[in-house]
Amino acid sequence: MSASKAPDLRHLTVLHSDRLPSSQGVLLLPNRLPTADLHTLTQWLGDRPATFLIEKNLPIAPDLQALLADLGLNQLEFTPEPKTAPKLAAILQPLISAGHLIIHLPTCTATLNAAVTTVLSTTSEFLLSLGLPSLPVCVHHPRDTRLSIAQALSTEPTVFAFGPLLQSPTELTLPALQESLFLLASESFMTSPELEISLPYALIKGFKKHGTKTNVLDGKDERLLPFNKVFAAAIALSRFIQKETQKDRVCIVLPPGIGGLISNVAVLLAGKIPVNLNFTASHTAILSAMKQSGADRYLSADIFVRKMQAFPWPPSRQLILIERVLPSLKSQITKWFLLAKILPASLLAAVLGVAKKGGDREALLLFTSGSSGDPKGVVLTHRNVIANVTQFGSRLSLSRNDAVLGCLPLFHSFGCTVTLWYPIIEGIRLVTYPSPLETKRLAELIEKYRVSLLVATPTFLRGYLRGINREQLNSLSLVVTGAEKLPPSVAEAFQTKFSKKVLEGYGLTETSPVTNVNLPDPVNLSDSPQPWLPAHRPGSVGQLMPGLAIRITHPESGTPLPLDQPGMIWFKGPNIFPGYLNDPARSAQVLTSDGWFRTGDIGRVDADGFLYIEGRLSRFSKIGGEMIPHETVEETLNRILQLENEDSRRIAVVGIPDADRGEALVLLTTLPGGSEQQEITDIRYRLLEQGVPALWIPKIMKRIPEIPLLASGKLDVQSCVQLAKQ
Repeated sequence: MSASKAPDLRHLTVLHSDRLPSSQGVLLLPNRLPTADLHTLTQWLGDRPATFLIEKNLPIAPDLQALLADLGLNQLEFTPEPKTAPKLAAILQPLISAGHLIIHLPTCTATLNAAVTTVLSTTSEFLLSLGLPSLPVCVHHPRDTRLSIAQALSTEPTVFAFGPLLQSPTELTLPALQESLFLLASESFMTSPELEISLPYALIKGFKKHGTKTNVLDGKDERLLPFNKVFAAAIALSRFIQKETQKDRVCIVLPPGIGGLISNVAVLLAGKIPVNLNFTASHTAILSAMKQSGADRYLSADIFVRKMQAFPWPPSRQLILIERVLPSLKSQITKWFLLAKILPASLLAAVLGVAKKGGDREALLLFTSGSSGDPKGVVLTHRNVIANVTQFGSRLSLSRNDAVLGCLPLFHSFGCTVTLWYPIIEGIRLVTYPSPLETKRLAELIEKYRVSLLVATPTFLRGYLRGINREQLNSLSLVVTGAEKLPPSVAEAFQTKFSKKVLEGYGLTETSPVTNVNLPDPVNLSDSPQPWLPAHRPGSVGQLMPGLAIRITHPESGTPLPLDQPGMIWFKGPNIFPGYLNDPARSAQVLTSDGWFRTGDIGRVDADGFLYIEGRLSRFSKIGGEMIPHETVEETLNRILQLENEDSRRIAVVGIPDADRGEALVLLTTLPGGSEQQEITDIRYRLLEQGVPALWIPKIMKRIPEIPLLASGKLDVQSCVQLAKQ
């Protein structure tokens, strides 16, 4: 071995080193192993005999070639074709028996930042087919997911995490390897000290770093404020809030805009917990949320109080109307503007009484939409929010030249995290507007202010398909949807009209919220000899966020299933909430003692790590022992009834109790017509012609004025079931 400078192992963290057999030979399957990590691994392994497997005819980085030659490492080339497997296994088996380590050396693969693996799935499947005892290895670089507010280190740390040994035929499969790597990546991600930072301290650092370079625009009156002025106003308001209440939580009843942004930041800087209330919910749900929050002060604005007269407003003494309070704080705002400019972030936090660490303390309280039940209080910790900003921020890789359109409600989990905390912490321009429905005005803002990221639901996207010129959306580089399944017809129509691919994502309030997202593939690589991994796949909700683990179980028995088989989706990671507010019983229904969260959704993972949602368990009916997916039936109905390009939802399928078969399917529709009985008979025959099983076909049809929807655009399942039962 040459006298090459050895890496400093003091910056290496190794998880589960005991899983590496001390004498038995194994095949190591790392998710990545660039040159520096190869050098570190060889130093850490010491004199252990090893042979490195390198895929033939694929490019190897010059520095990697130099290191291999410098260290004099044993190399063996292979071609990942089924016919070569027996010969390669015959060569490697004696080495394994002699206690050697066989280490796959992944080649240079182009991927988006923070990908879980850089290894092609075909290569992994080939190596597993050799039938050798195999050990998953996750190599994690914290710098790949570092927030922009974090201090750059002179020597970057690295994490090696070893998975359990895979050796039986049922273990030596791609789904088993994927599941192990996801869990190892989550454990590695959790070692980051950045996850301990408190949300208000992260905001202080974000305002300090980006305050003069980044701004927020209120699309209602086109008022433009640099972040440093927003910061000063929020600090002044936070001091006022501190004097007004001794309670832990403060409710906010405001739409997206500068007022909503300042209010949320102010509550956090006051050492309180913001609770953005869903002002579109029913009186019962709103009053329940108000009571659960325990708040005695409510931030809003005069104009919004007058507009929302049906809202069950508390007594006026409990209201803090920001457009009345902020003018009276003008001198304080000026003072804090100057102090915030002068003082470093750490000293400013000390002056404001803001703790630098947040960890598992409650940071936010949101309430579920109640699409399939009563709203529940979702407690999100500082770690949850910081982790999720880190997760999707590292995958999106936006810069301060980009702009986010913030029009989703602040009580919507995605609207809260993506259009409040993310832009401030990462220094992304923010263009706000109080409603996602006024698409003509939103298109004007997108065009005028060069918005690059549009986040919407499919329901809201439909609004852009009429009355909007193609040129108005030219600046968009990312169009991401979530909250409900993306109909292919909407995606195709949007791409046809605007030449913008619609990328579907997924998340829940309980996951802070983003767990998956499709993204554009690496560009300019189609003609390159360099292999590359896809970043989007139609029909899926995308690949997992970094640091998130997933498992699949049987929906009823809970028996573990391979990731590629449809079943109940479970997640584990730093963005998973700790439980529902004051509700241990319902928390125990969805959370295990070791941190796994049961989503209630049915799905599967493909060979490249893309998650496919088959439907929500509440949107399945069990009839004759078979699970019937409502959304699949709806898709077929939309097609045969030619409703795919409708601006609004015209049908919904729900299940109601049935004495004979357990449940019966009911078709709710807003379509005009004559005899419901005759029409449902006609629909039955048309569905049968499409190959739909008889059990899947609704037996009852009911006409209603409109299909109930939530503010997010999701189907209001609870209201639909009530209508079906009437």
